[in-house]
Order: sequence, then structure tokens, then C-alpha cells
Amino acid sequence: MFYYLNGTLAVLDIGMAVIDCGGVGYMCNVSARTEQKLATEIGKPAKLLTYLSVREDAMELFGFYDKEELSMFKLLISVSGIGARTAIGILGSVSPEKFAYAVSVGDVKAIKAPGVGPKIAARIILELKDKIAKEFSAPADDSPVAAAVSASAPKGNKLTEARTALMALGFSKVEAEGFLSKIDCAKLSVEEIIREALKRV
Repeated sequence: MFYYLNGTLAVLDIGMAVIDCGGVGYMCNVSARTEQKLATEIGKPAKLLTYLSVREDAMELFGFYDKEELSMFKLLISVSGIGARTAIGILGSVSPEKFAYAVSVGDVKAIKAPGVGPKIAARIILELKDKIAKEFSAPADDSPVAAAVSASAPKGNKLTEARTALMALGFSKVEAEGFLSKIDCAKLSVEEIIREALKRV
């Protein structure tokens, strides 16, 4: 019904943003990530992509700062037992890029939010791994999510591959090398090295 809201950011509170569009204030539930990106925009023009959640007892509007976050939200709510609020909580604790990579390598510990334990995280990985690989593995897709998912493909030296993957997830070269310097990489695969590095974030 609503694709986006384009107006003035009138109110920003924990988990909530109100966009004034022509004198009408639309309240959107937002992730901590979107909230952080909007923190300096109160009273200024703002645009949020939206998703309207319709249930028997309520209609709620969810707002997203960019299409990557909206795409991940839609994937998350397609998982059995994952509702809109749980999905928004997960996206508030991990960026879409890091979430996509965590799913692609099966990193249960990286997927966390209130009420999301190892069993639920494992179910998310099981149900979304193929979907994420299919959606973001096309060569023409040069988004950060695609870069993160494809970064694990064999390219050469294990440390170089792991560093490239971490940088694709948004870490600086210095940060990536700092994580890797604390890991004994000799007997680990690239995937295991990256998993260990993400534990240190």
C-alpha cells in the first residue's frame, strides 16, 4: 500500500519515527540502525521506505532507511515464527550486510536480538541461506550485501580472502587485520577464520 514516505522528520524516539507528509504524521516502527541514521535529521526532510504489516488486531507501518534493510526485513518475516517486531530487532543489532554474511556462513552467534536464541538463529539460517545466496549472488548486483556474500569465494591466500571478506562487511583494513592477528589461522578454513573474527567484533 505504501512504498515510501517522503516528508519532514517530526519525531524520533526509541524504535519509532514520525514523518510529516503534508500535515499528516505517519508513525513508523524503525530499527536501531535506522534510528541512528536519522538521529541528526529531526526537523529536516526525510524519506523512509515502508512495509505495512496487517494483522487481525493491528495495522503497523515499519520504516527503513535503505532498500538493503527493507529486503532483509522481508526475508526475515518469511521465516516461520519470525514476526515483524522480531525482524526489526534483529536488524537493529546487525547490519544487512553482516546479517547476509552471517547467514551465508552459518554464523548462529552473529544473529541476535531480544527473544532470539541459538535455535531461532539456526532456523533463520536454515530457511534463508539459499534465498540470500540466490538474491544477492548475481554478478550484476554490486550492493554491499552482494559483496559480503560473494567475498568468501576462493581467491587465494586464506588471510587475504578473510581480510577482503571483513572489509566487504564494512570493517576497515586496520580493523580486519587487528581481528585476524588474534586468530591462529593455520588449521582453519577461510569460513572459520571469518567466523572467529566476527566473534571479536
